[in-house]
Amino acid sequence: MNILVAIPVYNEARHVAGVLREVRRYAENILVVDDGSTDGTGEALADFENIRVIRHQVNLGYGRALINAFRCALCCGMDWIITLDCDGQHEPAVIPRFIEVAAADECDIVSGSRYLPNAPADASPPAARRRINTEITALVNETLGLDLTDAFCGFKAYRVSALKPLNLTEHGYAMPMQLWVRAARAGLRIREIPVRLIYNDPDRTFGGPLDDPGYRKRHYLRVFYNALADDDDSGWIRCECGGRSLVACRC
Repeated sequence: MNILVAIPVYNEARHVAGVLREVRRYAENILVVDDGSTDGTGEALADFENIRVIRHQVNLGYGRALINAFRCALCCGMDWIITLDCDGQHEPAVIPRFIEVAAADECDIVSGSRYLPNAPADASPPAARRRINTEITALVNETLGLDLTDAFCGFKAYRVSALKPLNLTEHGYAMPMQLWVRAARAGLRIREIPVRLIYNDPDRTFGGPLDDPGYRKRHYLRVFYNALADDDDSGWIRCECGGRSLVACRC
């Protein structure tokens, strides 16, 4: 089973080296999507050999970074892609558990959850984030017939062939809203596994108007309802490798 571990990063010079060293303990194929960092993240990545790197010349958004990682996994013939964030909130030591569940071949998305009853916790999430997650997760479940406990955790494993027809296009933090709609529409099988709840920096921001909880919730709802109304099934497009457009892929 060919597995790619993908890490979207934006201005993570403080964390990226430590995260990569830890991920290397559990994965051979690693991709970093540098989403237009300006803080020295690129220089830190230059110290690591044998990793794939996609560099956005400008900041295109968290969702776009994930979408380009998915395209790269398809382009490189991977069977599964595991995604985790680079801010210290996801434990690379859980990667083998994602691989174990993926290898059982009983689901198409293995989704980390910080809120399953048996999920360990080191901290409490900021109140507004927990409230929005709870409300949006309940709406997703009610509307799509799912049984999620955490609609926003970025620690996931995806069957690459199942991602191909979803044609994800949402570039920002609301990309999971489009993902869940299109995954449910495609009949993908989803399983949650517990991951540790870690908030190293409770003051960490989204940036711009998304820092306002009311605006952020309205944005998530707008993307969700737009996805429900969207009948686009135009399919997948190829990985933007080889320096075309705004993406340069060393893979």
